[in-house]
Amino acid sequence: MTTALAPDLALAFRPARQLTGTPRLAAGLGERAMALVLRWTVRLIVTVAVLAFALLAVGPHVLGYRTMTMLTGSMTGTIDVGDVEVVTPLPVAEVTEGMIIAYHVPIDDHHLVTHRVIGVDTAADGTVTVETKGDANAAADPWKAQLQGDTAYQVRAVVPGLGHVIQALRSPVVSQALRYVAPALLAGWLLLSIWRPTPDQRTDGDDA
Repeated sequence: MTTALAPDLALAFRPARQLTGTPRLAAGLGERAMALVLRWTVRLIVTVAVLAFALLAVGPHVLGYRTMTMLTGSMTGTIDVGDVEVVTPLPVAEVTEGMIIAYHVPIDDHHLVTHRVIGVDTAADGTVTVETKGDANAAADPWKAQLQGDTAYQVRAVVPGLGHVIQALRSPVVSQALRYVAPALLAGWLLLSIWRPTPDQRTDGDDA
């Protein structure tokens, strides 16, 4: 003889796993979400580091360009403070008005400056003298610079804000963290990835 249980009694005799499955499922989803966020964060950091290394260290030797960090606001609006400019060589005879070039100023400490060419004078012997101006400056530079050698450097591209990242990485605190903490975190993440129980193992544990 078969006896049918009332709905209330059926609910009372429901297996314990069915009553507690939702919290466990939520916890499992939370763990997976955290693992996914951590995994992609590590991948993003590694990708950015590789790209920065390729741009700053490998590219200049392979492709022949140079990188410089803008330190002043004389070109704000075109090249802001902290931007990294990518410059490539070109013959001085090809320098024309409107170009943005990097060169050493002919006064004081002969520091490097990146300004726009507003005037070009080519002498009979082939020497090239330029007049320049910063885009954000009200007046032209108070000098005329003779470009030395056969090569000038023209700005070809600008990477916004990368100079700030470079300066931060060079600070003692960040450099120490990158040297010791970052490898430790990466090693810990790899170990957790290896030892994390598989879905089958979790299911077996729950059944037990």
